[in-house]
Amino acid sequence: MSDFTSNFWSIFVTGITIVGIFGCLLLLWMTARKKVASASDNTTGHVWDGDLREMNNPMPRWWMWMFVLTVIFSLGYLALYPGLGAYQGKAGWSQYGAYDKEVAEANTALEPLYARFASMPPEKMAGDPEAMAIGERLFLNNCAQCHGSDARGSKSFPNLTDKDWLHGGTPEKISETLHKGRIGMMPPMAAAVGTPEDVRNLAHYVLSLSGSPHDSLRASQGKSKFVACAACHGSDGKGMQAVGAPNLTDDIWLHGWGEAAITAMINNGKVNQMPAQAGTGKLTEAQLSVLTAYVWGLSNKPGATATR
Repeated sequence: MSDFTSNFWSIFVTGITIVGIFGCLLLLWMTARKKVASASDNTTGHVWDGDLREMNNPMPRWWMWMFVLTVIFSLGYLALYPGLGAYQGKAGWSQYGAYDKEVAEANTALEPLYARFASMPPEKMAGDPEAMAIGERLFLNNCAQCHGSDARGSKSFPNLTDKDWLHGGTPEKISETLHKGRIGMMPPMAAAVGTPEDVRNLAHYVLSLSGSPHDSLRASQGKSKFVACAACHGSDGKGMQAVGAPNLTDDIWLHGWGEAAITAMINNGKVNQMPAQAGTGKLTEAQLSVLTAYVWGLSNKPGATATR
């Protein structure tokens, strides 16, 4: 890996580039000096189709000078812009700077569009068709990769259309999640629970909390082992939004359900992360505000129900 942290590759790329440019000039000079013997009629002696003869005329000088000018242009370009390894160029241009400039210009152009929503609370914004159309586009561009285009999520990615929220579903909590991101962690609990049989029994007790199919005998034996989980999930298994611990009684399973899935969770634990959306340069505060209202509105429509 030291090759990628040293300046070897920068020097290598610079050398190859310079050698290539001056190699082109050398090749042009060598070919210009080479004389091809010609016949008395100034042909090379090559004949095609009976009477088509190749003349031995030199290349036009304008073509040669155009070739030289392209070499001069390339040297000037490489002096001003990145192209020689780690050299940044005298002009100070970079792809990152160009991107940031374009984003800033786009955000400035969009400011009047978002100004109308600045004084709206999220609940009112969620009822504004224009705000929700903008929010939908923001969601599809930035959130749908994980939560799905319909916002119903998938395994390990929360459904945003139901009433089940790990950290709370108020506009304030949604905004906090969008701004700061979330890191959810359940540590491996097998050692605290006991034997593999104890883990299986606990898995069936967890299933029983939501009325999911389970072995009632194993569930009764695993109930006492739930004390190892109560610190986060609560003694009643209803979870704690303060730490992002899921409600185990609502039959909504973020990482899969059934004995195998729950046993794997107890044995191995889980780390899940939602990246922060603020401070990345992708979304402005105004856009995050509209996106907050859109996400809140997904689970606060008439008829919105909890789904597994």
